Amino acid sequence: MSQTSLADFFSPDYATARRRFREAATRRGWKLSAYPIAELGPAGEELTIDVAVSPGSSGEQALAVSGGVHGVEGFLGSAVQLSLLERERLVDTDLANIRVVLIHGFNPYGFAWLRRTNENNVDLNRNFHRDPADFLGAPPAYAQLDSLLNPSGAPRRWELFPLKLAPAVLRHGFDGLRRIIVEGQHEFPQGLFFGGSEPQLSRTIFAEHLDQWLGGASDVAHLDLHTGLGRWGECQLLCDYLPSPLQRRRLQRAYGAVGVDLLDAEHLPYLPRGGFGAWCAARPNRNYLYACAEFGTYSGYQMLCGMRRENQLHRFASDAPVTHPVKRRIKELYCPSSIEWRRRTVECAGRLVDGAVRMLAELGDEGAR
Repeated sequence: MSQTSLADFFSPDYATARRRFREAATRRGWKLSAYPIAELGPAGEELTIDVAVSPGSSGEQALAVSGGVHGVEGFLGSAVQLSLLERERLVDTDLANIRVVLIHGFNPYGFAWLRRTNENNVDLNRNFHRDPADFLGAPPAYAQLDSLLNPSGAPRRWELFPLKLAPAVLRHGFDGLRRIIVEGQHEFPQGLFFGGSEPQLSRTIFAEHLDQWLGGASDVAHLDLHTGLGRWGECQLLCDYLPSPLQRRRLQRAYGAVGVDLLDAEHLPYLPRGGFGAWCAARPNRNYLYACAEFGTYSGYQMLCGMRRENQLHRFASDAPVTHPVKRRIKELYCPSSIEWRRRTVECAGRLVDGAVRMLAELGDEGAR
């Protein structure tokens, strides 16, 4: 494919992305399911998690590709899924025994309204606690930073945020401050990185239907697509859990040849509380291999400024249209308009998918011997 054609898989908004995904899945004869949430999009459209499952496979291996856990990051996830549906083959191997599950718009509200969080301001990647008692608390220093991170007023054109942030950086160090802010908190529901006080609807839908989507597969490779962290256009594979020896061997087998860095719970710069990946990797009765593919965009400081201003806008001008400059900025931060960035990310994600498919096919061949 040409550089332009890869970039063309990106859609301008949630409604277009959903339509294109569903049309492509229908053309391929895949089974489609839609799971609505009790919210509407900017044009009054229905918001749904859409899932497409490849036909005919009841084998022991399954590939899952999800996107949009952080809503506004869903543009890349949708583009990658559409590119997979439009390809004649994923890789040069027999897919008859590999079940493919594409989970589109995991957080449809955030995708449609250009928010990282869902309809309740919940960061879904901080909402997958296995113990209900964990939906409590916050890093001790977060309370001291809340008024700085979440001001009590609408965003203004000129602010002194950099000067106000400097003492916190000096006090905690850059890495320490990042951990305090982004690991997740459950005490400030209007704040950044709020993990919720209970499981959210997207999580409930996923948990209730995952076994149905995966069928009888005992070996699962799940690639979850994210944007915003890391160097521009480059990919890192992140595991917010400590892989078992079996999981580590399969991660290397699937993705080692792609040439991306793989960071697990011992090496991540921060570890989200209630992370999606750790929940998935702990699924019983399956060899579940989860990896988050994180594609870098802008600097951490720019991302924090963008999230802070968008959260202010949502709190104090919740009727602001998605064409508002603050909304346009948050979209650019998580889905750069650069054709080169879009080409590189879709191409790299395609290589990761191909690696996972080859690994699963090899497992199937080994099991048949």
